[in-house]
Amino acid sequence: MRNYKITRNEGEWYNAEVTDSYGNEYQNYFETANQANEWIHYVWEKEDWFNSTNSQELLANAIKECKEIDEKQGRRAIL
Repeated sequence: MRNYKITRNEGEWYNAEVTDSYGNEYQNYFETANQANEWIHYVWEKEDWFNSTNSQELLANAIKECKEIDEKQGRRAIL
């Protein structure tokens, strides 16, 4: 069952929560409601891709890439 919710507390970014057809729930933050809305549609368009990938592997790769970006910019390393 697809469902979504976009909320915002004053002074905070928009909180987008979406459920895809498989019942998987996703959550993310955006500066604008339009960005949140576009992300929700993106999740729904990519449902089959999201459900065919290993989410832990995706997360590990994303963290690794963030560490590399920080290192290149001379920021303190994430432990």
